[in-house]
Amino acid sequence: MMSTTRLAALLALLAALLGCGPSAPSSTSAENLRRGLGGEPSTLDPAGAVDHFSIEVLRDLYEGLTSETPTGEVIPGVASSWRVDESGTQYTFELRADALWSNGKAVRAEDFVKAWRRVVDPKQGSPLADDLRIISGASAIISGKSAPESLGVYAPSDNVLVVKLEMPAPYLPQVLTHSVAYPIYSAESAASHSPATWVSNGPYVLSSWAPGTAIKLTRNSNYSGRVNVRIPNVTYEIVSDENAQLARYRAGEIDITDTVPANALPALKSEHPDELVIAPFLATAYYGLNLAAPPFKDNRKLRQAVSMAIDRKRLVSALGFGQLEAYGFVPPGTWNYTPQTWPWKNLSDDERVKEAKRLYAEAGYSERTPLRLRLLYNSNPAIKNTAIIVAAMWKETLGVDTQLMEEEYRVFLQSRSDKTGWDVLRLGWTADFNDASNFLDIFRDHSGNNDSGYINVSYDASVGAAAQTADPQRRRSILESSEQTMLEDYPIIPLYFYVSKRLVKTYVHGVQSNPLNRIRSKDLTIIAH
Repeated sequence: MMSTTRLAALLALLAALLGCGPSAPSSTSAENLRRGLGGEPSTLDPAGAVDHFSIEVLRDLYEGLTSETPTGEVIPGVASSWRVDESGTQYTFELRADALWSNGKAVRAEDFVKAWRRVVDPKQGSPLADDLRIISGASAIISGKSAPESLGVYAPSDNVLVVKLEMPAPYLPQVLTHSVAYPIYSAESAASHSPATWVSNGPYVLSSWAPGTAIKLTRNSNYSGRVNVRIPNVTYEIVSDENAQLARYRAGEIDITDTVPANALPALKSEHPDELVIAPFLATAYYGLNLAAPPFKDNRKLRQAVSMAIDRKRLVSALGFGQLEAYGFVPPGTWNYTPQTWPWKNLSDDERVKEAKRLYAEAGYSERTPLRLRLLYNSNPAIKNTAIIVAAMWKETLGVDTQLMEEEYRVFLQSRSDKTGWDVLRLGWTADFNDASNFLDIFRDHSGNNDSGYINVSYDASVGAAAQTADPQRRRSILESSEQTMLEDYPIIPLYFYVSKRLVKTYVHGVQSNPLNRIRSKDLTIIAH
């Protein structure tokens, strides 16, 4: 007869393999939130962080002038209040008297001034500098025509910050929730990844970072809102493989995943509907086409052909998470905007394929002289699956031969800047703030995120004109026209609009849908039953 001890052990093992872990945390895990992170952060420097993994962690470590509720509404952060002048171009922020750095020193208005000057300084080369372009003088500084000190932000006192804008921007308070607008204690501390020298002003501080393994955070005892930070410790478990992350979640080693494998979705929907959280948010998956060299340089027909050859309905059906097929770049749900699409969106499949083949032939390719492409993407099962599906569609419809090149995320971040190494690049853009300009600005000449190397003087002028337009309806019309101009040039291939997908243990409370897919650990609570 099996002993009681062995029987209990066997049942525990079966629960780990078949279920999604315990329904309540142990006394140890109640003190520590374990969050899955699908890739290694490139940096925890607010001025340099452009990837999702870095920014996810930074939201726990810093706080900007403004913050957000769990559902995305803007609320005061370091600023207790703010006012706008009649022109809509000057904001005055009053800082909280109890806002402190983790070393106990006061957060001053000057800390924002030096942080933002650093972001727009071309010597820093921040990929997020465009997000501050609405501030007076920023464009001239970014282009190297003016000194960083000319940026339209100054501190008349330790507790007052004045921000002058190039034009009215009612969405500024939301921009300031993003990591690009966080203050810094010093350039040295911001660039440091050592807990010994780390200084931040958010709900948590850096405790340790073991590359490829985990990032550990500890509650900041000097954070002004510390009484409402209910979880003392947060561990970001770095697990790039979706299936491995799911296995660790099922084994009770992770409390929240940041993704879910597509092949596991049907079972999870049936077996654990109370733990599966799926929601749309403002983000677009797309491929960038290398416009700096053949075959796509000066060959618009070819660019259109490879885009039309993709059956987006089949693609999102195969991915299986409820994504929306994308025939434009700006996602539905974007504030004050009607998403634009290619005119061939409503063609039948036969008509779409016929037109793609015609364009492919006119571009100079055929079955005897097929197009050969190098598709570069970062390691991730869903991203790899997408690449395989798209490559198969190109082969089936046009006869294209595609070399799939998979790289670890940090290596990929370096390789994407070398245009001699790829023809097609896997990319994704998640909104920094809810406005169409945040999507369209990245295709301006000299934007740090313009990976395709798209250059269109008319497009730049149009997006620039929108930035100078105060009237919301007029601005909307200009931005919609700008997107149409870009789409007609085919510098990119939009694939689908994202949905967030994660598993959350039932004992973790506070996870809510957010249009920007932001979940701050300070808003969560672990409740044992």
